[in-house]
Amino acid sequence: MKTNRKLKIWAFLLVLPFLLCFILFWLFPLVSGVFISLFNWNLSSGNHRFVGFGNYKALLTPGTIYSQLFIATLKNTLLFVVISVPSLVLISLGLALMIDKLPDRLKSVYRTIFFISYSISVTAVSAVFRWLFNENGGFVNNTLSSLHLSAPIQWLNAQPNAWITILIATIWWTIGFNMLLFLNAINEVDESIYEAADLDGAGGWTRFFSITLPEIRNIGIFIMITTVISSFNLFGQTKLITAGGPMESTKTLIMGIQSTVLDLNQLGMGSAMAILMGLIMMIFTGLQYWLSYKKSA
Repeated sequence: MKTNRKLKIWAFLLVLPFLLCFILFWLFPLVSGVFISLFNWNLSSGNHRFVGFGNYKALLTPGTIYSQLFIATLKNTLLFVVISVPSLVLISLGLALMIDKLPDRLKSVYRTIFFISYSISVTAVSAVFRWLFNENGGFVNNTLSSLHLSAPIQWLNAQPNAWITILIATIWWTIGFNMLLFLNAINEVDESIYEAADLDGAGGWTRFFSITLPEIRNIGIFIMITTVISSFNLFGQTKLITAGGPMESTKTLIMGIQSTVLDLNQLGMGSAMAILMGLIMMIFTGLQYWLSYKKSA
């Protein structure tokens, strides 16, 4: 009896740090955000008048300044999700398949090479890519000019070049994480299945679509969902590389929330935008999860 009680106490103590962090860094901010979004919470005037769902109504009513900001930044964010998620998933899968074919002594080397970029801060990554794609004196434009291939290209001040630059920076920075997950999943596939397929005369594409892809399907769904969430939270690259330009065409939803809170002093409205952003992300990821597992049913 005493042993069971001690086990329960130890189990509670082990779970307690996670529980405290969950309450402190997730539950409390969420509840506070929902609460603040129901008020006209102005940072400068301190007027905290209760408005109910007035902030949400203003965001969803066409023509208001907050609605225009919310819709414009939401469109920019959705555009980045559409162009980034397939690239981040497919390129990382391709890298994992190539590394898996390398000799064992080289796998760890290339795995480290591709993953090490993930440990670099977004500030450093953005500084490097802003220098690479700078219109005046940037490495890319200088290289193209020296090879007489092109006149200086407006990478950061014209579309679609600005999105291309941000996409390249994001792929280089984050591709290693998805690649490592795919590689670990591929290594877990039973080799006897491949051996049986070889005896049946299956080619490389048949082995991939009939064995590898179904076996890593679950981790693939997980990677797609987490990649969608990460792309929705785009902030550092656009803030530091293009500053939301040109003409706010790369200003994302999080940048819009920041602008609402810090520039317009509307904490309540910014909280409402954040809550709506969370709901939209839940709908996207929930629909993605449902469609993924519906196909397997």
